[in-house]
Amino acid sequence: MDNIQKNLDFTCHDILDEFIVGVDEVGRGPLVGDVVAAAVILPKQCQLLLKDSKKLSESKRERLAVQIKQEAVDFCVAMASPEEIDSLNILHATMLAMKRAVEGLNHPIKKVLVDGNRCPNVSYDCEAIVKGDGKVPVISAASILAKVHRDQQMQELHDAYPDYGFDAHKGYPTKAHLENLSRYGLIPGYRQSFKPVKNILNC
Repeated sequence: MDNIQKNLDFTCHDILDEFIVGVDEVGRGPLVGDVVAAAVILPKQCQLLLKDSKKLSESKRERLAVQIKQEAVDFCVAMASPEEIDSLNILHATMLAMKRAVEGLNHPIKKVLVDGNRCPNVSYDCEAIVKGDGKVPVISAASILAKVHRDQQMQELHDAYPDYGFDAHKGYPTKAHLENLSRYGLIPGYRQSFKPVKNILNC
């Protein structure tokens, strides 16, 4: 892995080859909605300027997501539902979403690179890279696709239930979110195994 660039800004021609998959997830911490994972394969000739999705503005992420989908050799966005999160726990549901994203690819795979410290149960050589979304371009691309997809889900939830403020807090347990949750009660999609939700259920 010596040839993986360590900067936070890099172009995607720094990837290893067109058989390397980058995988990342978003949505482990929120109280509501899916945990979302993306798997991406980028071409060597790709010239997109990529970085960790958390370092990008919302508008920049959305533009890059469109460009990544246009230029990718292959990509897949997959989810694990709130019901699966409650049944399996958030860690195992996250691994399931990642596994689904990798298995949803059609292009041949040589190796899978995953952001974090744990690999999903996939039938390929897999390496977990801590803070990989800021080190490995193909993981950064996956982080952008996952983040944009889940943010769109939260916008749709906001459109349906505007009193909860999902467009602002994206489902994370902010003070405003918890206040609105206490005021208006639960709606479909909340993770009942998460403590703030469980507390409301037990009232």
